[in-house]
Amino acid sequence: MRDSLFIKAAFSDKTERPPVWMMRQAGRFMKEYWEIKNNYSFLEMCKNPEIAADVTMLPVDLLGIDAAILFSDILVTGEAMGGDLSFTQGVGPKFANPVRTKADIDALQTEVGDKLQYVADAIKVIQQRLNGCIPLIGFAGAPFTVMSYLVEGGSSKDFKLTKLLLHNEPELAHQLLAKIAKVTVDYLNMQIDAGVNAVQIFDSWAQALSWDDYTEFSHRYINEIISGLNRKDIPVISFCKGSSVFAPLMAETKPDVISIDWNVDLLDIKKRLPQGIAVQGNLDPHILYADKKVIKDRIHRLFERMRGENGFIFNLGHGIMPDIPFDNVKYAVEVIKEFRY
Repeated sequence: MRDSLFIKAAFSDKTERPPVWMMRQAGRFMKEYWEIKNNYSFLEMCKNPEIAADVTMLPVDLLGIDAAILFSDILVTGEAMGGDLSFTQGVGPKFANPVRTKADIDALQTEVGDKLQYVADAIKVIQQRLNGCIPLIGFAGAPFTVMSYLVEGGSSKDFKLTKLLLHNEPELAHQLLAKIAKVTVDYLNMQIDAGVNAVQIFDSWAQALSWDDYTEFSHRYINEIISGLNRKDIPVISFCKGSSVFAPLMAETKPDVISIDWNVDLLDIKKRLPQGIAVQGNLDPHILYADKKVIKDRIHRLFERMRGENGFIFNLGHGIMPDIPFDNVKYAVEVIKEFRY
């Protein structure tokens, strides 16, 4: 896998073109996804290794991307620790037993590898199907993001309860974050042992935090996680919404790649990062709704901006939206694969 475009770019080696994969590339914008989803609940899909492999392979077979990403969810760690997790169409994830008191936090388990074994099993099935053609990315949710779901009991627009915990009871917040971080290290190392070729840490709600709060309640735990990974030959990607602001801090944790949102000039931020840290991104996913000539122009504009830079993986600034036309995504991948520096 070291010779694959994706791994070479992740380790800042020279590539003839930027590799491409897209966050949420195996998802609701594909009719083939719905053909599977209509027969199973979301968690059933995650927990059945064969079905998880089927979904993981959809963008490999239908889009021809340069890296696959394990089909799973960032909240499986929260469930394994004791969260009563469900997913409802149109509502999203819910924890029926939110974590809000010291007793709630004390009750969360941290030795949960056996409860996540289905993920290792899925990785083995996926790697058999990939048969060495492209790398497989594993992933986990960052502690702050997982914590926000556990505390709020689901998605939140303002993270009010989470922020109250951070500000009024920081010791409890740190106790909870430390537990999630321990589980996350073990979980990512399990994925590495099972055969993933790279890992990404998703801090999906980091942009809700101020600089000081991000430093105290997110950054230090991501640092702990990356420091604890068995990362020999395994590139580590750090992603957060808000990376255009937090990238200098993110670099201190020594990831191989920082995934950048679309609010910043990618070359400018790369120049400000330490030598040897690659960047991933950063097309605004809304561009994929636009006319094909616009899609091509924006991709070429980004690529020309990054010309001559090693360590660049094409991705979106966040995930594909469910109603983006499949043909537009496929066209974008074709444009990228035709490009040469």
